[in-house]
Amino acid sequence: MKSKRNIKSIVLFAVLGIVALFFINISFAANKAKINVETANLRETADAEGKILKQLSLNDEVELVEKSGEWYKVKANDITGYIRQDLLTVKEEVTDNNTTNNPIAENTTATTNANEENTEVTTTENNTENVQEEKNKFVSEDTKLKIVPAINATDIIEVKANQEVTIIETINNWVCIQAGNTKGWIRSEKLKVKTEQKVEEKQEETEQKEKNEAEVTVQETKIKTQFIASETVNLRKEPNTSSEIVSKLSLNMAVDVYSEEGGWSKVKVSGKEGYISSSLLSDKKKETSRAAETPRTSENTNTQTTETTSTTSSAPASKNGGSVVETAKSYIGSSYVYGASGPSSFDCSGFTSYIYKQYGVSLNRTAAGQYSNGTAVSKNDLQPGDLVMFGKSGINHVGIYIGGGQMVHAANPSRGVTTDTINSGYYYNNYVGARRVN
Repeated sequence: MKSKRNIKSIVLFAVLGIVALFFINISFAANKAKINVETANLRETADAEGKILKQLSLNDEVELVEKSGEWYKVKANDITGYIRQDLLTVKEEVTDNNTTNNPIAENTTATTNANEENTEVTTTENNTENVQEEKNKFVSEDTKLKIVPAINATDIIEVKANQEVTIIETINNWVCIQAGNTKGWIRSEKLKVKTEQKVEEKQEETEQKEKNEAEVTVQETKIKTQFIASETVNLRKEPNTSSEIVSKLSLNMAVDVYSEEGGWSKVKVSGKEGYISSSLLSDKKKETSRAAETPRTSENTNTQTTETTSTTSSAPASKNGGSVVETAKSYIGSSYVYGASGPSSFDCSGFTSYIYKQYGVSLNRTAAGQYSNGTAVSKNDLQPGDLVMFGKSGINHVGIYIGGGQMVHAANPSRGVTTDTINSGYYYNNYVGARRVN
């Protein structure tokens, strides 16, 4: 009889144990949550500065352990750490461990009702946000996308001002956007709607229209045509010799003169406006000659500085000019890299240095430095192989003259080593001088 009682007791305890394990498993299974953002950091401690243990992706499931303020302690793939509560969608509320030792909320019914209310509020808010998100939006300034919605989060890429982006979702003051093929987070105040973009474009159009009307008014003013009376003359931004040089003009170039005051003439040439010393203008073209030109100074008693460049003395003929040109042209198509001196990439002075080094000529490293190498050459006496220099305020570019008004040079990162004319456009307007180095 006693033996039968013992067997019944053992069976009863076994049944109770199985039932207990079943409910424990149900309890643990119910306390799960999912990641509700593209990427969430699992941190070692419950703060934004905590060490990142793992990065979890959207809809990854984690096991809730306990709640600590605005953070959940969770378990993900056998790694335990903390995730901020707004980055999780919790299936069942977890009790804050600051108020109770029990990690799981006791009042399941109340928690469920609260969750249902929160769901309704969230749905309403999302509906409101979706109306706003349907609008096309633009980034208001150059901004770096964040991997998660946090100020100190890792940067992904930089989005440029006025780039149109697609709104994915909004959390508090953070917006998840798609820029091209990349998704990331940005502060909401960094975005503007399409209507704001149109207002700015309209303002720019109005300003441009007013500028064009002002130019037309100037053009209607009575003007006269005069000619440059010296080999090289500086067109300056203001009527004084220390003002910025807008362009360099050559002998007999025609200019439109609008006004004259204090020994200076306000002129327009090739779409550019500026000032030229009136003493360097003539009503008629001059007969060209290779003889040196006598500089003319202003009769103004204020001893105004002469605005002319003296004719360069003749330089010996180039020895290897033709060979230098052929070597230089063989590198057309090479890439431009700032500071590079060959053999497959160059900047402007690195290119000229590399080419001439092959002919036993050592040049200074910078464009400005190379202006002191060799012998000065006038523009009228250029020969293939001569160095030609350019710049607005000082020398900042150099190339190799190849004849026919053309040069070969390392232009810029987008064009690399190529050829250009020196008789029009930027290089014409910013020509400084030339040197013969072989």
